[in-house]
Amino acid sequence: MFDHYPMWSQEFARKYLSRTINTFLLHGNVHDLVPLKTDEGTEFHRLKSFLADEFFGARDFVVFYDRASGIYFRDKESQKDFNQAVAGRDSIVGTEYSQKMPKDPVRVMSLLEQYFRLRLDQGKSVALIIDYAETIVPMSDAGSTGNEDRTSQVYLSRWAHDPMFLASDFTCVMITENLADLNKTIVQNPYTTDIKIRIPGEEDRLNFVKFETQKDDFETLSDVSPEIIAQQTAGLNFVNIRSVLSNARENKEKITFEGLSENKKDLIEAEAYGLLEFVETPYSLDNVAGHTHVKSHLRQAVQALKAGRQDVMPMGYLVCGPVGTGKTFLVTCFASEVGIPMVKLKNFRSQWQGVTEGNLEKILSLLKAMSPVAVMIDEADAYLGDRSSGGDSGVSSRVFSQIATFMSDTTNRGKIVWFLMTARPDLMPIDLKRQGRAEEHLALFPPHTKEERIELFKAMKKKTGLKLSEDYIPAMIEQGLKTFSGADMEAALTRSKFRAAAKGLDEVTPELLDAALADFIPPTYPEEVELQTLNAVIECTSKELLPERYREMDRNEILSTIEELKFRVG
Repeated sequence: MFDHYPMWSQEFARKYLSRTINTFLLHGNVHDLVPLKTDEGTEFHRLKSFLADEFFGARDFVVFYDRASGIYFRDKESQKDFNQAVAGRDSIVGTEYSQKMPKDPVRVMSLLEQYFRLRLDQGKSVALIIDYAETIVPMSDAGSTGNEDRTSQVYLSRWAHDPMFLASDFTCVMITENLADLNKTIVQNPYTTDIKIRIPGEEDRLNFVKFETQKDDFETLSDVSPEIIAQQTAGLNFVNIRSVLSNARENKEKITFEGLSENKKDLIEAEAYGLLEFVETPYSLDNVAGHTHVKSHLRQAVQALKAGRQDVMPMGYLVCGPVGTGKTFLVTCFASEVGIPMVKLKNFRSQWQGVTEGNLEKILSLLKAMSPVAVMIDEADAYLGDRSSGGDSGVSSRVFSQIATFMSDTTNRGKIVWFLMTARPDLMPIDLKRQGRAEEHLALFPPHTKEERIELFKAMKKKTGLKLSEDYIPAMIEQGLKTFSGADMEAALTRSKFRAAAKGLDEVTPELLDAALADFIPPTYPEEVELQTLNAVIECTSKELLPERYREMDRNEILSTIEELKFRVG
């Protein structure tokens, strides 16, 4: 019966026909177009138009309400009926009633209840659609809820369980982008149910591209096929895709593969309120010096993903090791080599009530739609928080719960690959490090063997653009007279270039290089580095991935040393 409707509206119809629920919370991709299959093909409608004209097309009356527009109606007959029904029941009377319609929720709810009871008692069918519902019953603590919000909450809750409303053909639909922005009492009410509108999948995107370009000469519009556009726009909604097509049409700028990728990144970053950032690099794992075993392990993951074996991929990786060992660079190079987008989560926390959870809900929905995607979280021990509320009204614990639940969703295996990076994995809650979340723990260490030191030197020489006056490997590097991490090496080589520039030289002489290396003092504390190193050893989940010198170390001794170092470092 509802096969021509999108999946979310089929679910909506089934739940309504159960006759146990009349209040529905629509959330997610609510500002997009709705696909509707017809005999001629697929049409696309605005959400409220779809609800009023198609979904509730057989209702006697469809009423809309939002704070800015106040009460409005599907047609003039409905408005006329409303005016006649409530005239004389409010202080506003006469022919100017419709121009003076109240907009504040308290008076609106009072008028609507009068009208609903009158018409439902007559056996009429009514649908109420409340847009921007988060402005009517916003998320807030019970103690800080204003009188207006409390009154609106009472009306909506009463309509949801009032026997008269349940027995009649009445439906209340509240529309909000983020469910977390709504008052928890409404969301958790057993007489309400939430339905998520997801970002369109590949088949829907392809149908939309064909629908939008049916009157165009497609070859003059795009260098890539509709199928490629549909594939490469994962994470975009119909409105975003329409803007891409309109730009090509109006500005005569043909759609190219590269331009499409760039547009997608800009649109998704804007859609995520700037809380997601795409990470790009021209490098691959070949540019990563050292970490031989870890690179080999990651390349096996690359092969698995390219072969379509998402089922064998870990849910996520915990990448740990002392500061300066190239954790971020390694992860970025992995994403570049596997050919999937890498995004970095920016600070989504806010001082305002409910905003943090709403931001996170938006981000997680986008990640689901963008898959396959790799997600990088740097300084994960500080970023993700834990179960403790920490005096922030429970925000941290709710955020932690949202992320932990999302990370453990096995339907995302191989589609969303998490990389949690930290120098202090011991500070992370075990909930995120367990199997089923960040399953593989990779440990990175400064170079130890002669070959590793020389490899790091050559890699950093290339990265910094260091030009030597002759082919030269410093004895300090070759013999390991001083320990350099990747970051240390980069800084020391940059200093040698500075010394050469001060002398007016374009190339660095061996003498200047040796002097810069000898002068360099890493800005680290030995005990903290040792603590980070031993924590990485104890966290690593594969003996094969550890350097040889750490494989046979006694774990009890390591744990004992870690506790001593924690006490000394404070």
